[in-house]
Amino acid sequence: MTSTYQLPDLPYDYSALKPAISPQLLELHHSKHHAAYVKGANETLDKLASARDADDFSQTGPLSKALAFHISGHVLHSLFWTCMTPDGGQPPSGNLQQAIESDFGSLDRLKKQMNAAIVQLQGSGWAALAWEPVAKKLIVEQVYDHQSNVAEGSDLVLVIDGWEHAFYLDYLNDKAAWTEAFWEVVDWKSAGTRFDALK
Repeated sequence: MTSTYQLPDLPYDYSALKPAISPQLLELHHSKHHAAYVKGANETLDKLASARDADDFSQTGPLSKALAFHISGHVLHSLFWTCMTPDGGQPPSGNLQQAIESDFGSLDRLKKQMNAAIVQLQGSGWAALAWEPVAKKLIVEQVYDHQSNVAEGSDLVLVIDGWEHAFYLDYLNDKAAWTEAFWEVVDWKSAGTRFDALK
């Protein structure tokens, strides 16, 4: 099997984000759920390679959809781990702070919009703070699954996982409680570094 994609190590221990995220939930989320997207992406690449070798393109549609799902799951989770830190919760600064205030009015309004994007998801998905390069502004995307409902060409600055596997063990079905807890460990410094690179 190909190993194009690999599960990244977390930048902190499984117990580092408690009480916002329990060690059990973080380990399950990283070592099982994220790992499954990595495995799925690599297996799908193998299936596509085998189909090309056999000159059989009858499953190109379903395999393309599966590849987008698994790669997007891997990319979003890899970013998600860097959006949190044990020393989190401090407000953004610099260019990111200025852009948030310009495009959303205040940090509080941005947080409320991202919280609502999670709570109002129909099914599974994410809330994403993204830089939209055409209008040159920050927008909030409500991402269905891992890959749907995204503005093409936008670049991710900060993401919140709204799939049940991200919160159910700790918060049951209370998505709002999970999003509030996320802001206690959010890493705005990392987000600011990404934003500065995009600008």
